[in-house]
Amino acid sequence: MNRTIRTTCPYCGVGCGVLATVAADGTTEIRGDPEHPANFGRLCSKGAALGETLGHSERLLHPEILGKACDWNTALDAVANGFARTIREHGPDSVAFYVSGQLLTEDYYVANKLMKGFIGSANIDTNSRLCMSSSVAGHQRAFGSDTVPGNYQDLELATLIVLIGSNTAWCHPVIYQRIRAAKEKNPDLKIVVIDPRQTATSEIADLHLPVKPGSDALLFNGLLAYLHDRGDINTHFVDSFTEGMQPALDAAHACARSMAAVAAGCGLREPDVTRFYQWFSVNEKTVSVYSQGINQTSSGTDKVNAIINCHLLTGRIGRPGMGPFSVTGQPNAMGGREVGGLANQLAAHMNFDAGNVDRVRRFWNSSNVAQKPGLKAVDLFRAVGEGRIKALWIMATNPAVSLPDADRVRQALAQCEFVVVSDCVRATDTTAYAQVLLPASAWGEKNGTVTNSERRLSRQRAFLEPAGEARPDWWIVSEVARRLGYAQAFDYHSPADIFREHAALSGFENDGQRDFDLGALATLGDAEYEGFSPIQWPVPRDRPQGTPRMFADGRFFTENRKARFVAVTPRGPANEKDDEYPLALNTGRVRDHWHTLTRTGLSPRLSGHIVEPFAEVHPQDARQYGIHDGMLVTLTTRWGEMLARAHVTETQRPGSVFAPMHWNDQYARRARADALVNPVTDPVSGQPEFKHTPVNVAPYPAAWHAFLLSRRRLDITEASYCARATGQGFWRYELAGETPSWDWPRWARALLCAAPENDTRPEWIDYLDSGAGQYRGARLLGGRLESCLFVARTPELPARDWLASLFSRDTLTREERMHLLAGTLPSQAAAVSGGIVCACFSVGKNSIIDAIREKRLGTAEEVGQCLKAGTNCGSCIPEIKALLRQAQSAA
Repeated sequence: MNRTIRTTCPYCGVGCGVLATVAADGTTEIRGDPEHPANFGRLCSKGAALGETLGHSERLLHPEILGKACDWNTALDAVANGFARTIREHGPDSVAFYVSGQLLTEDYYVANKLMKGFIGSANIDTNSRLCMSSSVAGHQRAFGSDTVPGNYQDLELATLIVLIGSNTAWCHPVIYQRIRAAKEKNPDLKIVVIDPRQTATSEIADLHLPVKPGSDALLFNGLLAYLHDRGDINTHFVDSFTEGMQPALDAAHACARSMAAVAAGCGLREPDVTRFYQWFSVNEKTVSVYSQGINQTSSGTDKVNAIINCHLLTGRIGRPGMGPFSVTGQPNAMGGREVGGLANQLAAHMNFDAGNVDRVRRFWNSSNVAQKPGLKAVDLFRAVGEGRIKALWIMATNPAVSLPDADRVRQALAQCEFVVVSDCVRATDTTAYAQVLLPASAWGEKNGTVTNSERRLSRQRAFLEPAGEARPDWWIVSEVARRLGYAQAFDYHSPADIFREHAALSGFENDGQRDFDLGALATLGDAEYEGFSPIQWPVPRDRPQGTPRMFADGRFFTENRKARFVAVTPRGPANEKDDEYPLALNTGRVRDHWHTLTRTGLSPRLSGHIVEPFAEVHPQDARQYGIHDGMLVTLTTRWGEMLARAHVTETQRPGSVFAPMHWNDQYARRARADALVNPVTDPVSGQPEFKHTPVNVAPYPAAWHAFLLSRRRLDITEASYCARATGQGFWRYELAGETPSWDWPRWARALLCAAPENDTRPEWIDYLDSGAGQYRGARLLGGRLESCLFVARTPELPARDWLASLFSRDTLTREERMHLLAGTLPSQAAAVSGGIVCACFSVGKNSIIDAIREKRLGTAEEVGQCLKAGTNCGSCIPEIKALLRQAQSAA
């Protein structure tokens, strides 16, 4: 009998509800939960493909010590003994935890409690430091607390939405869908996109401001000065509920002396800046949505406060349809902030002042609570490299790929005396450095809570049995805590036990003095926890229904309960471009992939949209540096280098380069973007500057190019460049090398001729033109295509789509064999869909083009009605519209 479980998506901070239905045959159907208030049934392409990522092929199934499987007791003893010995010999600050927004709140709580409450060090930080810590710091400076004021409904009530440093269409597609639907319902709704790149999000913008990287604070200081000079001040709100306005205005006027000066400093047209300022002036219901483009800079905290200042001046906060709105990158980034997962937080949004330390000490009944903040992520790994941290436990994250200056991080891990990694994946760039590997439960097996970007707590429920010997993270940490001598404090039997304690701590001696309060949930029974419905914190005892918006009463969480303006002096990036590194590298995400590919890389349809690492370059820069679209390029900075496929596009700002952060050694060679990123951090938040690193881009001197399709996963060591992607029934490899071409037939047979499968004699068909440097070869087993390889001196190789479709055939016809060798499409062949455009419904480019031509479709809506493309998350609609424009132009 089929059973359906309500849970939440494990990807971004939107926090979408999911219905997971497990059939009797073990397959899982994934749908959006129409009753969840974050998404009302919508899912993005990644969420819709979750069912394709649940297999065990890549899983860590058993504990391991030095690469050898062992039982849980042996592994847990090794972890506890390693940490105990290090603490005994070098003190508590010689150990550290590095945790993740992929953990559930209960996991996070136990890890933080062990490190800060009983080991006695605050050296626990989270990968959320890399994406949201500047927002945390900005909130704390302005509000006295890390509080997001509004909610998603405000996006539907606003008359102006400003999207700042956020490619919402790709990074938070369901929020983008809500904005797009709001605009369709209310044509008067204005949308401004502030982003150096012209992204998919710009498709719905009434105004796109391609700001010079790093100039956001100047733009919003200029807005603050403009609003003040026009008299757009909510005097009652400012006088009654804020302080520090004049110094903030003085700083704004000092740098934004005129509209022309602001436009020049931001690299914008003056009329566009004026239009934005005018729209902000006349639209009281304004929501400013910001994300990584603001946070991931060395002055991210100041940029956050520059945005908040404009809302404080106009009193646009705490009421429907208005407010500054930080959207988080991970499913439980906010949950980690709530429990103290950041090194500069204690627990339950408390800091390290003496009163809070004493309060937590008494609640946890521990005499060893940390007294001061610990090391933030970049500093933490620097301390590992310097030998100051000698034992490190990494949970549910991949810092060897995701941290800036990633090569230095690898060096640090390689020389660390004791490295423990808890993960659900066996082979990551980070697990390679672990002495002890602990198999953790994956999504679908986890049970607990998460908090999304609008402060909404939701349940993540298990619908699958744990793979192999996998265990929940909270259980693993608790077992180590018991072995360290803290059994009584970690006597948890379920995540419900942990949640009740977490909620009780949040309400302990609170009385409305702290923003985070779940006091009304501290006595939930097990059945109530199991049936938990989404709710927005705070949930104090006198308000058990939750709190949709904060600050409606004008009371904040500073000492005098007033919000604080922050004087902001704009600063450029820490490392400016120069003659050696003349371009600015900006890193980020793509539509269908997530973090370091450990989950989305398993899905053929998610891997079909963008199959290899790339670098976007403006045509002006491409001409200057001899770069052509589709060629391989080398990106070099003072910290590292990578190889990527050049995409020459006018959507990129001149002088800038964009590269995605997802690829790693498991999926590509020399393709880790964060190895290039400078390790400079914001002095307040500790967040790294991922959005601006001086870079040089040059053509890669490849002597040959190739692609290979194979039913088997292969280890290809000879290619200098090798990018792997999952296909439907095959693996796809894009290859290149600097060594002049060699005996391709012999190399192909050595690579592809393993022992005959099922005693079937392999059949080879191949073609070699040594003079032209071309080779084409295919290996068949029983008439079925097993693999094919195409080599040339240039990147111009046959299209992959039809060749990939042959892997679904049980046997090939004579004509198909001939065209296989030629790499051409047979005249009578069924049309192939082309590269994926709509990942939600696996609709390819060619299918859309054919439908537009044959059925004379003129709008994205008509394409959706015909093919369903674009009707789910909508993030592919910009590409569909581009295909429509191309068809209209051709006609």
